[in-house]
Amino acid sequence: MSVENTSLQTSDTALRGAVLFVALANFVYFGIEFAIALAIGSVALFADSIDFLEDTVLNLLILVGLSWSPVWRGRLGMILAAILLIPGLATIQTAWEKFLHPTPPDPTWLAVAGAGALVINLTCALVLARHRKHRGSLAKAAFLSARNDALANIAIVVAGLLTAVILSGWPDLIVGLGILAMNADAARQVWIAARREVRAEN
Repeated sequence: MSVENTSLQTSDTALRGAVLFVALANFVYFGIEFAIALAIGSVALFADSIDFLEDTVLNLLILVGLSWSPVWRGRLGMILAAILLIPGLATIQTAWEKFLHPTPPDPTWLAVAGAGALVINLTCALVLARHRKHRGSLAKAAFLSARNDALANIAIVVAGLLTAVILSGWPDLIVGLGILAMNADAARQVWIAARREVRAEN
């Protein structure tokens, strides 16, 4: 076995371990944040909790896809790009309801839940950062998702602080729509990388 093949196998094994950790962490916090979002009526937390569930599925699919050929990895990457948009679709409906009735969520719980999510996502992003240049679109999908989630969580904490000051539901609504925009951009980047991967093998 060549040194290059050995290096690639080692890289794949390390990435599998990182992705499994990220999948488990996302699933646990999904349950926590989803319950808080429903309890306080927060668009931002709802969007972020669905995003945690999406990240769980995404990382489990990556675990499966890592043993596939490059062309099939690219095809799976295209599927993952579509999956990245799912939380945005749920957010649109929730945001519309909030737009019609812009009552502010509990600012303390909003900020606390956002801070907890930030810790989880920063940890996941750091775990995945060393693999972000791993060959193919799958590692790129995992890293972009964790990075975007950490940025969204910072915005959620800020929204909680603003809500406490102005007692309005608008900061929560705006952050929820911002999460939608970030997921759409991540999906675009993953789709481009996946198509490049498939074309290279044809």
